[in-house]
Amino acid sequence: MACFVASVFLLVLQTYAAPSELVQADFAVDTEPGLAANVSEDATSSPPPGTSKRTPHSIIIGVRKGGTRALLEMLDIHPEVAAAATEVHFFDWDDNYAKGLEWYRELMPYSYPHQITVEKTPGYFTSALAPERIRAMNSSIKLLLILRDPAERVVSDYTQVYFNRLENHKPVQAIEHLLVHNGALNIRYKAIQRSLYDVHMRNWLQHFPLRQIHIVDGDALIRDPLPELQKVERFLNLPPRIVSSNFYFNQTKGFYCIRSDGRERCLHESKGRPHPSVNSTVLQQLRCYLQEHNRTFFRLVKRTFHWQ
Repeated sequence: MACFVASVFLLVLQTYAAPSELVQADFAVDTEPGLAANVSEDATSSPPPGTSKRTPHSIIIGVRKGGTRALLEMLDIHPEVAAAATEVHFFDWDDNYAKGLEWYRELMPYSYPHQITVEKTPGYFTSALAPERIRAMNSSIKLLLILRDPAERVVSDYTQVYFNRLENHKPVQAIEHLLVHNGALNIRYKAIQRSLYDVHMRNWLQHFPLRQIHIVDGDALIRDPLPELQKVERFLNLPPRIVSSNFYFNQTKGFYCIRSDGRERCLHESKGRPHPSVNSTVLQQLRCYLQEHNRTFFRLVKRTFHWQ
């Protein structure tokens, strides 16, 4: 009944949205700023003796605004992890993929034989071609996928785009103008499409068995990072090295920060931005639309999540 009432209310809400604004569904390239310093970066000097650049042993494939940067930064605490410094977009951007595997390898960090290389590009999860291309590189690779409440992810996606446009002095619009079109939920809005986890997961399962894809609960990672990271350590066959003292809760920022190697650091200031208030009826309609997709996703991955 709540979903029906929400659908009816959208017809009224639509009067506040100008049709010409509704086609502007997506504005941002799928990149994220990270920490000022910690993710492994190559210096211009000679590489450490005994190291080499290798293609990834594991890739964080997504999802955009799911917590990929936080996961990579926290995983990089581990002494046996060498993390790529930037999002490479090798498998989802045709121009980059055409440059070849050696070009990709050169963008990886130097690592020792006992370390594993990890790359993250959130755009891979929603890419139609990335699964097949990654499998062609390494059919036994271990994939990490971090997900959060899909409705909240939509709002977070909008928030990133909103602030990006403000910083670039571009016009912005209310989230309701993007979520609603002709009195109904605008399911063509790319932020919504990215939250259809079942649709994208089906594509990955055509190329990789579920045992090679570890799903990190992004909402749980925010609340208490250690248990989720311990699961990742086990999945990657890493010895347990990440401990509770590696994290501390920053009251000002409202999320956990990292403590390692005698340093304390938090994610970039663009992370954890406050979300705009969203009309409750519009948000309810979004959740109603995502419900069946969520149930299908749960069946595909054989587990459930505490999403509203």
